[in-house]
Amino acid sequence: MDPAEQPSAKSGVEPERIPISALNQYLYCARRAYLIHAEGVFVANEHTVLGDLAHAAVDTPGYEHRAGWELLRALPLYSDALGLSGKADIVEVRRDQSDRVCEARPVETKKGPARRWGNDQVQLCAQALCLEEMLGLPKIGSGFIYHVASAKRTEVTFDTPLRNLTISTIQAVRAVLGQPVAPPAELKPQCEGCSLRGVCLPEAAEKSVTGNRLFEPREYV
Repeated sequence: MDPAEQPSAKSGVEPERIPISALNQYLYCARRAYLIHAEGVFVANEHTVLGDLAHAAVDTPGYEHRAGWELLRALPLYSDALGLSGKADIVEVRRDQSDRVCEARPVETKKGPARRWGNDQVQLCAQALCLEEMLGLPKIGSGFIYHVASAKRTEVTFDTPLRNLTISTIQAVRAVLGQPVAPPAELKPQCEGCSLRGVCLPEAAEKSVTGNRLFEPREYV
């Protein structure tokens, strides 16, 4: 469904807001998203620390001008219609003669290269949806992911498939976070390097699935 077809917050009860970052976590791993955003569990490791260091330059609110754009750092974001809240690392804007923002594009900072789960792209698109509502802009065409390791930017186009994926992810995250228990643990490639691996214990779940009989009754002779 196109975001423009979503019900407006003015036509009914506003949905409970979820953090934009939860969309990223959910597409990476639904269980991780639940542990962090529903149970408040968080463990730091080298990857999270490097991520924090990568964001150090954009976590302080402020602005500057560069190459014809005004760069707004650490800009709070929200969407009443979609029930989102969060913060953009950088939003590049241009203003018209009346000083109104007429163009905007979000820039998300990541420590490493692009990942294959699409979570960074959805997070960036959600920021664009918030900016469209906040600033009264038509559809924002694209934004950027800045990769600190390579000092390069990857352009992300906010086309219809990505917008639809973002909307469906918002709905899925809201449903998951509303559940009384976390999604079951599952051993998968994302577990490598995950800071919550010691809490999640995906290996234990894998053993139970593959028929580990350690805790089953046995007959002793």
